[in-house]
Amino acid sequence: MKLRLIKPNEDKQDPLFAKGAAQQLVNIYNEYYSKIGFTPPWAAYLIVMDGEAAGTCSFGGAPEGGQVEISYWTFKDFEGQGIASLACEALISIAKGEMPGITVVAKTAPEHNASTRILEKNGFVFSEVVQDDEIGDAWLWVLRK
Repeated sequence: MKLRLIKPNEDKQDPLFAKGAAQQLVNIYNEYYSKIGFTPPWAAYLIVMDGEAAGTCSFGGAPEGGQVEISYWTFKDFEGQGIASLACEALISIAKGEMPGITVVAKTAPEHNASTRILEKNGFVFSEVVQDDEIGDAWLWVLRK
């Protein structure tokens, strides 16, 4: 697995963005960056497996108050292969490498599912129910120190 930084205004002709879900990412992240800014490494990454786009993972923007949020998404054809778990590990590594004392958090739908298992496997613990613009009621997960 390799992570490739998704930059603003990516070339839609790039072979990595040629397929449906990956093509949507270009538009999604252009809008996303216009809201939160583009501040690497606190940005979005394309997950590449064997030269093909397998999903995406990202930070919810630059850290605020010593905290940063992560998220990940595996494309349908690649689900169940451990890719999201590897992406979660990679984002934690990036965050801790940049700011060793940072608190890493994630949000999920308020139910036990594949994402909650990934977070638990990577050392996160449930913290509380919070509001999220996309999810509504969401479970907040915090990486144990």
